[in-house]
Amino acid sequence: MPISLTLGRHYLAGLAALLFVAILPQVARAALGGPEASIAAEAQQLKVSVKSTELPNYRVHELQMSSGTVLREFAGAGGTVFAVAWSGPTIPNLRQALGQYFAAYVSAAQGKRAGGHTHLEIRQNDWVMQSNGHMRSFQGRAYLPQALPAGVTLDEIH
Repeated sequence: MPISLTLGRHYLAGLAALLFVAILPQVARAALGGPEASIAAEAQQLKVSVKSTELPNYRVHELQMSSGTVLREFAGAGGTVFAVAWSGPTIPNLRQALGQYFAAYVSAAQGKRAGGHTHLEIRQNDWVMQSNGHMRSFQGRAYLPQALPAGVTLDEIH
């Protein structure tokens, strides 16, 4: 019986470690509505550099992906990512960029894409996403209207 108990403890410890590793990437990544503090961990995980720019009402963190796509994450004074924007030859990992809004994106986007050119606009009560492009030229943005800092216009989110 003690052997079985010992194996059980090791099994549970292994299972806990596996769950921790599975959850860690989700926690460590910055995303729409997520903490700005996780942007450095995200850049390290993706092995990209971050160029940060301080503006009067917010900060922009620009990640240059190996694909050539640039992902910009906009964070307000409170440290929350209120918008993400991308441009380049590929679409970034939207699961990562949209975070908790990804499931709503998948649901709203089903059946809306057709042909070689894509244009997608999703407007929900708490978030907006606009995306368009064609092969090797994509751009888009997603933002939380209620979280936009005072004085920030949508023209600044690109």
